[in-house]
Amino acid sequence: MLEFYQQLAKTLKNSAVVLATVTSTKGSTPREVGAKMFIDADGKTFGTIGGGAGEARVYQQALQVLQTGKKQFVEIDLSGAPQRETQGVCGGTMQVLLELWSGSESLNLVNQIIDSLTSGRSGTRITPFNTDEKPYLILETQVIPSLHTTALVEPLLPPPTLLIIGAGHIAVSLAQVGKIAGFQVIVQDDRSDFATKERFPGASLLLAQPITSIQEILNKNTNLYVALVTRGYLQDLEALRLLCKYQTKYMGMIGSNKRVSTVYKILQNEGCNPEFFHQIYAPIGLDIGALTPEEIAVSICAELIKVRRSGTSP
Repeated sequence: MLEFYQQLAKTLKNSAVVLATVTSTKGSTPREVGAKMFIDADGKTFGTIGGGAGEARVYQQALQVLQTGKKQFVEIDLSGAPQRETQGVCGGTMQVLLELWSGSESLNLVNQIIDSLTSGRSGTRITPFNTDEKPYLILETQVIPSLHTTALVEPLLPPPTLLIIGAGHIAVSLAQVGKIAGFQVIVQDDRSDFATKERFPGASLLLAQPITSIQEILNKNTNLYVALVTRGYLQDLEALRLLCKYQTKYMGMIGSNKRVSTVYKILQNEGCNPEFFHQIYAPIGLDIGALTPEEIAVSICAELIKVRRSGTSP
């Protein structure tokens, strides 16, 4: 979501765009309410509302909105009903709102949204459906006003943070895949020649420092996912001694069953509550037969997504 708005801001500096937003769905559809794409004056797109013939129809309508400037809805029929003109056979329908965004007013709104997301503050974007009303942002400290017209109310939440402990081969791939999946990535490793910008160009923060450097992140981040992909069990122990004092959305540890059980036994002998171990996904990642660092990174990210979307426990 953050990357989408950053790209939108970049484009608005040079071009008007039509923003397409899924406002309602019924039945089986390829995207959810709130999914977005935009089309600029050159016909280039960013984001997706599901692809296929439905998105193609939205694209054609968006080109018209670029000319007229008039807000409009597009109904996408994916029911596959033979007696209707359908754009797919997923089984459901989608309503998509097309709005022209241009000029400093639109750019200011996008920048407000970006500032909210990057500062860790949540907000709410209100998109009125009336043709003469424009979207606006409500920050977390403000009260959402009574709505006198139909509107799409979208929570804007900061992206979840993925803290990768260890900066080896798996971490390099995991940072890349994690960013693509929408995580803000932080990498920690006490080896300064491993935790580098060259190896992790997409990371928002690199900590080439001892494990105690993650303390501040643990203290202030309430939407934290932690992946231990360290070089050995001694580093696992250091990390888990800190992590056992905190609640995270996800905690996974790489290693064989023997390595995992060895770490647990040592921590238990040190007085760690055995309940803590039930919070850890270990060995880390979904069991997809992954062998290479890249495949393992994919399996880990798949598990992160599963937890993020379903809230499952180990």
